[in-house]
Amino acid sequence: MVTGVSGSGKSTLVRDVLRHNLAKMVGQQRTRAGRALAARWDGCSEITRWSDIERVLEVDQTPIGKTPRSTPATYVGFWDDIRKLYADSEDARRRGWAANRFSFNTGQGRCESCEGQGWQTIEMSFLPNVRVVCDGCQGARFNAETRGALWRGKTIADVLAMSVDEALIFFDAIPTIQRPLQLLADVGLGYLGLGQPSPTLSGGESQRIKLVTELAKTRQSGQTLYVLDEPTVGLHMADVERLIHALHRLVDAGHTVVVIEHQLDLWAQADWLIDLGPQGGALGGEVVASGPPPLIAEQDTPTGRALKRFRASQSLPGRPRS
Repeated sequence: MVTGVSGSGKSTLVRDVLRHNLAKMVGQQRTRAGRALAARWDGCSEITRWSDIERVLEVDQTPIGKTPRSTPATYVGFWDDIRKLYADSEDARRRGWAANRFSFNTGQGRCESCEGQGWQTIEMSFLPNVRVVCDGCQGARFNAETRGALWRGKTIADVLAMSVDEALIFFDAIPTIQRPLQLLADVGLGYLGLGQPSPTLSGGESQRIKLVTELAKTRQSGQTLYVLDEPTVGLHMADVERLIHALHRLVDAGHTVVVIEHQLDLWAQADWLIDLGPQGGALGGEVVASGPPPLIAEQDTPTGRALKRFRASQSLPGRPRS
């Protein structure tokens, strides 16, 4: 966790030095040229103990997709498992349908009137375009024939309209689908629709969906360095707690998480703090303290004083675990 007053150099240290250098080196570390570059660090003299890192990823609040064809279900990846499940249903096998029949992006299964988007755009000559629900499918995205195939009494369009919490119950016996759904619920996204268009998601929702996508991969080998810049912006306190659990799960899986943050709850739950200062601008850029939160709370720095008051006012639990 990197802390400090505004302008003290947190983003410069984490993004411009740490992330930039390691992203460059990770891609080259197995080549002769990469090893030759090991002494060529930008903005610092050296970074040590990085060789076990195989990937560097910044998890930010940018949208997970720019078109309505991207949804939480497609981004996280379990929509393919749902399509395969429907392709294996009795109705689909009788009609000779494969999994591509249940895609709303391509193939013969989507509604041709809206091309699987669920709405149509009406151009207004001198006014902004207007979107209306598709007359052909009533927003279902799939054509009537495809909606005739059922699994446990529901069509593929019914599933796309489910919330994460509803889908958890519906797919309770399918581990490959239930696990990512449970992760979405664990980070406070149980209310999201599986088919909600990505452009309608908030920055915080997009960031947590990205975290879920990474959590779903944590069984894979290899260590990843995750960088997050103020991930609690715009989050309710209940969602902050869920975010802390998600970050700890990444650490428990063997990864490294570096966070720039002003939120005291995250400070208190960090394994290690790097406090920059002593002030902002030209008077910043120095490491004024580093160590676990209890040690930083004893330092006479803005971070230390704030953390000490926070710890005194809280009945701090142990590190949260899922």
